[in-house]
Amino acid sequence: MSTSPDWLTTSTLLDGLQDFSNAAAWERFANRFRVPVISFVRRMGLGGAEAEDVAQETLTHFANGLRDGKYDRTQGRLSRWLFGIAYRQALQARRRVGIQQAREVEMGSSTAARVEDENAQSKIWEEEWEAALLARCLEQVQREVEPTTFQAFELVAREGLSATDAAESLGVPVKTVYNAKHRILSRLRELRAAYDDS
Repeated sequence: MSTSPDWLTTSTLLDGLQDFSNAAAWERFANRFRVPVISFVRRMGLGGAEAEDVAQETLTHFANGLRDGKYDRTQGRLSRWLFGIAYRQALQARRRVGIQQAREVEMGSSTAARVEDENAQSKIWEEEWEAALLARCLEQVQREVEPTTFQAFELVAREGLSATDAAESLGVPVKTVYNAKHRILSRLRELRAAYDDS
């Protein structure tokens, strides 16, 4: 199954960032990683312009670190390195804008303390990373398959309908629904491996 031209492995994407003048590589990189970063820093209590600023700072620090050779693919997943940068940037931003003290009153000290707990924030990061990854992979699959195939998958895998009910709803044989689910799940696994290949 072929992918669309805008679907690149993470390794290919990172290789393109080595060239400072490659604006297209930067745009693809930012489009891919901005969503999980913004979602994560919002859950750390930053909103609006602050979240956007932290996302931009995180991606800039990441790209500069990559170009300086600070990211070693043999030492761990890219998402872990990106988390570390995003977490530090968000903490600095919270301190800069005085959110920490205000949030302690608003949320209670136990919630505010969790923001400073890197392990707790790491779990939140993983949730946001996986959600963004799944959404991107689903968008790609939807471009690759027939609308009925994708609808069958959505009804069974995401909405919880039985294969029989989904088939009846779409006016297709039950086997078509099973095939659609199998085909799309297999493709999602392939895309996920390519997305997170570094």
